[in-house]
Order: sequence, then C-alpha cells, then structure tokens
Amino acid sequence: MKIHEYQARNLFQKYGIPVPDGFVCHSVDEVKKKVGEDDKLRVVKAQVHVGGRGKAGGVKLAHTKAEAIEHAEKILGMNIKGLTVDKVMIADAVDIEKEFYVGLINDRNTKSVTLMASSEGGVEIEEVAKVSPEKIIRMPIDPTMGLMDWQARKVALQLFSDPKEVRQAAAILVKLYQLYVDTDASLAEINPLVLTPDKKVIAIDGKMNFDDNALYRQAEILAMREVNDDEKKEIEANAKGLSYIKLDGNIGCMVNGAGLAMATMDMIKLYGGEPANFLDIGGSSNPEKVVEAMNILLGDKNVTAVMINIFGGITRCDDVARGLVVALDQIKTEIPIVIRLSGTNAKEGLEIVKTTGLPTVETMSEAAKKAIELSKK
Repeated sequence: MKIHEYQARNLFQKYGIPVPDGFVCHSVDEVKKKVGEDDKLRVVKAQVHVGGRGKAGGVKLAHTKAEAIEHAEKILGMNIKGLTVDKVMIADAVDIEKEFYVGLINDRNTKSVTLMASSEGGVEIEEVAKVSPEKIIRMPIDPTMGLMDWQARKVALQLFSDPKEVRQAAAILVKLYQLYVDTDASLAEINPLVLTPDKKVIAIDGKMNFDDNALYRQAEILAMREVNDDEKKEIEANAKGLSYIKLDGNIGCMVNGAGLAMATMDMIKLYGGEPANFLDIGGSSNPEKVVEAMNILLGDKNVTAVMINIFGGITRCDDVARGLVVALDQIKTEIPIVIRLSGTNAKEGLEIVKTTGLPTVETMSEAAKKAIELSKK
C-alpha cells in the first residue's frame, strides 16, 4: 500500500521529524481559502502515487498567493504518467544548501531492514545506484536491537561534518526507523533530506509504502488508502483467491503457481514480448477462478493476446479448461488466446479446449512465441 507525500509528512511530524509547514487542497477554491495574503515563498506539489512529478510540471514555486492559485489551476487535473492529479500540497519553501537521501527498505539479502543514505539527494536513488553505486551507504539493522544511536551517528557522520548537523540527522534516522517499524512499512524515504543555510536538517519530501499483510492491525494507515483502478483490480482479485499485479505490457498471462508465473513472464521477455500482468490462479481446481481470471485479463485494454500456461498438479487441467469454456461463453472477445496444458488431466483438458477452436501448444516456449505472434495481428 502506498500513501501520498502529504500523508507521509503528517506521519513524520507525528514522530518528531522536522518538515516545513504545509496543507493539502483538493480544489482551486480551497487554495484561495487556505493560502495567506503574505508574500511567503511556497511550493505547490501534485499529489500522485508516482515519481517524476517535477519533470512533468507537477512541482512549482509560488512567490505570491496569486501564483499559488495559478499553479494549482494548471496542476489540478494534470495527467502524470497516466494518473490524474486531484489534489495538491502547498508547503513553505525552504532554502537549500545541500541535499541528501535517506531511506529504509526490507532487504531480502540481509534478511533485515536496511538503512540507505547518500549525499546525492534530490534524484531517484535507482539512478544513483546505477551511475554512482559507491555513493550509497548501506547499513543492515539487527531486528532484535533496532537502529542504535551509535549506528545512526555513524551514518550521519558520512553525510555531515559539523557535530550539530550530525546530531540532527542521527535523531531523524532513529525516528524514521521507529516510524517504519511501528507502521509495518516496507519503504520509508526522505528525498531530499536538506541542510538549510542556517544549518537546520529538514525533510522536505517523504515517501512511504506499507505491507498489505499487516494492514489488519494498522487502522490509521489503512484509513489513508486511496486506490486507483489498477489497485482496485488487485484488491478484488486477492479477495477472490487470485494473485494479480498489473504490468505495462500487452501479453496477458494466466498461470498456476508463482514460480511458473515468473518463468512465464521471463519466457515472454526472452522472445521479445512484454507481459501485461502477473496472475496466479493458485492450486485450486475451481473453474470459477478461471472465469474470474479471464474477466480480469480481458478487462485490461492494453492486452492484445492471452497466454494460459497451466502445469497440472493439485490444479487439474480439465477443470481449468471447463472454466475457460464458461468464461468465453460469458465474455465475447476477439483477443487471441494461446493455451498450454501439462500435467494432471492434461489430455482431458486439451479435448475440452478443442471445442473452443483455440490454439494449443505443447511447450512454454511455443506458447510464448505464438502469443507474441498473435498479439501483433
């Protein structure tokens, strides 16, 4: 689960992490009411669940109330990477002497939360990792001990030289870790963490993601949830026993088992295609799941072909085939579908599929090639 920047900043404030004053507005009228008549320098920022807002024109400086209103008029309704801006955050602008990055992630390699920091703040950390990986500091945190004060100071000393600045930064790191743990977060970033000319260390941008599996015990966090259409599909799919994640490609995938799903997507990529999703129907032999899965796949306007790759174990291929027949009776589509069935009751399943006239193949590589070929037609 993701939250907006203004929501992350509110959590930062709650944990004592210094941030500039600000508020969120959902309309131009609200901007007119909330922004004062003074000439205070402010920043108007689009609130969407995506990076690159500044490059897209979604972040603007306002020297006056009139400028803030003008920027809000342009930003509200703007499309940024496929998302429509329906709210803006207006915050006090901060003079910046230097920018830094700090973040916490769940690191599977170290099996712990890892603190990352860099003197290259203000840009995407992925770009820093690619271009200058030596500029990223990494510190695994022992889950039984948490982030110790001396560890926070050790990291801060690699970013700042003045003792007062080190103490400020170290305190922020400790508070950020506590927030991370208390809220079952999976990501917490401050980018940038800035040093002002009067030597104050302040968080002027924040990003947080949370573990969906822990939301049942995080009522305050769950109340912040705002989902787009794609996320709604993922939530609905999960409620129906399906594991679904939308991707950017055009080859829809229906598979049983997470490992096979990953291999299927790799196979599509290998032959020059782009998977449109991860969709695992699991180990159930319930044909209704296939119907639900087909509804999800064919409801994606980007899908131009579907590859069904079933390896029957607990899942019976004939049940999947029956579910597919029912689904195609309910959903009239001209999108081509390629089917590969192997394992338990595969022969029976293929006999059922033959009644639909859909192409069947024997191997996964054949299925991927055929799906890509048909997607271009």
